[in-house]
Amino acid sequence: MVEESLFAIFMDGIFIKNFLIIQFLGLCSFVGVTKDTKSAAGMSGAVIFVMILAATVSYILYTYILVPLDLQFLRLISFIVVIAALVQLVEFVVRKNVPALYRSLGIYLPLITTNCAVLGVVLLNVMNEYSFMQSIVFSVSAGIGYTIVMIMMSSIRERTTLVNVPSAVRGLPQAFLIATMLSMAFVNYFKVIPI
Repeated sequence: MVEESLFAIFMDGIFIKNFLIIQFLGLCSFVGVTKDTKSAAGMSGAVIFVMILAATVSYILYTYILVPLDLQFLRLISFIVVIAALVQLVEFVVRKNVPALYRSLGIYLPLITTNCAVLGVVLLNVMNEYSFMQSIVFSVSAGIGYTIVMIMMSSIRERTTLVNVPSAVRGLPQAFLIATMLSMAFVNYFKVIPI
């Protein structure tokens, strides 16, 4: 397998393979939390933190326990347990230190456990046979890409509250329309300009 540069992996995670609008992973929080920018930023911070920790712990678990013991078939279950434990840790810290953010995120904070973007990061790290450093870079860049799109989406959704939008389009249809336009912009822009 050809060794990818860290820069290429970084750009992949942010733009080329963006989890939200290119791969469509993690859409529950994408649609649910992007009604205001503060909540979107808080959720993004929590997701980045969980992605980095999950990638680190999963890499160590997979490389030094599952592979030597020939238990690779347990990777999915192992990764889910790791992610669930990390989300519990994040939920505890956010509830203790930032109660306003904890209340604004509501059900979406515990749902990071089932956020397929977080699981996607650790599985793609294994499937692409990334080294430890490549795994961390991909996790950070995937989190940054997640954050960029969450902030863009929430900014647009906040802005549309100031205009007269037909009632049939308000809410979920409007969110999907905005997501479609963002996705088309990312796909078309990065097709033309290869990195």
